[in-house]
Amino acid sequence: MGNGLERMAIAHEWLDKHAGSERVVEQMLQVYPQANVFSLVDFLADDLRDFIQHKPVTTSFIQHLPLARKHFRQYLPLMPLAIEQFDLNDYDVVISSNHAVAKGVLTRADQLHISYIHTPVRYAWDLQQQYLSGAGLRTGVKGAIARVMLHYLRLWDVATANRVDAFLANSHYVARRIRKTYRREAQVIYPPVSVDRFQPQRQRDDFYFVLSRFVPYKRVDLIVEAFAQLRYPVIIVGKGPDESRLRSLATPNVTLLPPQSDAVIADYMNRCKAFVYAADEDFGIAAVEAQAAGAPVIAYGKGGITETVIPGKTGLLFPHQTLDSLIGAIKAFEAQPDPFDIEVLRQQAERFSPERFQREFAKFVETTWTKFCDENGIQY
Repeated sequence: MGNGLERMAIAHEWLDKHAGSERVVEQMLQVYPQANVFSLVDFLADDLRDFIQHKPVTTSFIQHLPLARKHFRQYLPLMPLAIEQFDLNDYDVVISSNHAVAKGVLTRADQLHISYIHTPVRYAWDLQQQYLSGAGLRTGVKGAIARVMLHYLRLWDVATANRVDAFLANSHYVARRIRKTYRREAQVIYPPVSVDRFQPQRQRDDFYFVLSRFVPYKRVDLIVEAFAQLRYPVIIVGKGPDESRLRSLATPNVTLLPPQSDAVIADYMNRCKAFVYAADEDFGIAAVEAQAAGAPVIAYGKGGITETVIPGKTGLLFPHQTLDSLIGAIKAFEAQPDPFDIEVLRQQAERFSPERFQREFAKFVETTWTKFCDENGIQY
């Protein structure tokens, strides 16, 4: 590339699907196709390997541990050790894609380490109590062990912030959490959202739509309970440990579906009356996708969602993460005299296009690399 960035590595936590953080890695590789990829584990199916350009992936010892293919997350206590074993000596620039431990890679003083933070590890920080409760670990010996493990993970997580030369955050909300947790500043580059795969239907169908993992902090239970009371039709797509509880709360107007293909999701987004979201989210790619599909967003007004939804123009935000607050927002949406403008929704979503991410990411990396070289007397 002529600017000293030929030798680059991208470190990601785990590769087992093509979701939000993996879509960021995909666009990083579009900008820097020469980069080599490192990941604690690589269990990508053959039909998903396009997004990493079918590159070979250097993995850690966790890849080969018993039952790792299905239960690699259970090896969380070993992940700090595993991420530190990667040999990155051959690279000038290392980019970590972090939501757990990736920023803990070891680099030399003459190597630039940029960390794109999707979130500081949430189950060790602000979601610890929810994590312990959801995993049935609030009491007992296992609970005590989990608390000790998370305590040491927090200590390690803070210490490894010093290994990073420059931080990127996926939202201003996450940038504030980086400042709170690591006492470091971060520049915001919003994640890429594939807006072009959506074709909004101007005549919307009479159902609401939800796309979410069924885990406690996503608060899908609030959505199910709200629609059970209101009796409006809603389609909810996802899976997770809360599924049986959600099914017990559901009424006939609430349709719970397992994960669907991208084409089916796009079809629901293109046709639904509105997209509903109840989580305190770091960014919320699905809410941007909904706007690209012409669907207004009804969401909890906290977190990264406040940076992507314009109240009154592309959706409605409810102030409290409670059943009454959500029901009030849905009723307010139903009472709207005029439909939301599809063109305004689409324009808002296009602010988060992959092309915009590539442009901003390349500029940040190259500017930071030039400054790093000048400050450290590095010739390239």
